[in-house]
Amino acid sequence: MSITETASGKPTVVLVHGAFAESSSWNGVISGLLAEGYPAIAVATPLRGVTFDSEYLRALLVDVEGDIVLVGHSYGGTVVSGGGTDNPNVKALVFAGAFAPEEGETPGDLASRLPGSSLGETLTKVEQPDGGNDLYIMQSRYHAQFAADSSVDVANVMAVTQRPILESAFGEKSGKPAWKTIPSWFLFGSKDLNIPVAMHRFMAERAGSRKTVELPEGSHTVAIPEAAKLVDLIREAADATCGRN
Repeated sequence: MSITETASGKPTVVLVHGAFAESSSWNGVISGLLAEGYPAIAVATPLRGVTFDSEYLRALLVDVEGDIVLVGHSYGGTVVSGGGTDNPNVKALVFAGAFAPEEGETPGDLASRLPGSSLGETLTKVEQPDGGNDLYIMQSRYHAQFAADSSVDVANVMAVTQRPILESAFGEKSGKPAWKTIPSWFLFGSKDLNIPVAMHRFMAERAGSRKTVELPEGSHTVAIPEAAKLVDLIREAADATCGRN
């Protein structure tokens, strides 16, 4: 039995959030997708490591019938690229302010390779029983760092509900990337303070992006205030790839 109903004939859009966010960060996008008849799943990403999270997504996708469009935000792009391989139903990848790593690259490497990220100075650690550390963005720094183009009220709620990521996840190497064989689309903000805009441009070009949307003044979470633009891009990706053998 499939997780979603697919009577509309449209692909299922699977949304994968990244670190310091959670599934409700997709609410605006979800509303737009449902209004157009797209089945959707907003994955509760474990944020425990690149391999673990990719396998978690891979297992979920087995229970989705029909064509799939995978959408990843931030670290979720790493998960989409890793978990989207070897599933013939995955027809398109959409990276929304997201990492699109090559095999062997780490999220931490991609965030720091080029200047422009100030994430590190905003983080705080919470030690876990096994000796590892969970990372959070300090609530007082969250709006400016993560969601500057959203209202203070929206960002404050996001800061409180953010999900932490295991510190070691940022140093874990990515496996075979799905974007090598699956068409991809990219959207990001020019004022992203987590992933430098120059890195977004580099990753989009390297992946052979079918369409790249750069939103002026957009933050790391530009797809919250600009949800309609991401829905447009998802629709374009679905129309270009789904319903085809």
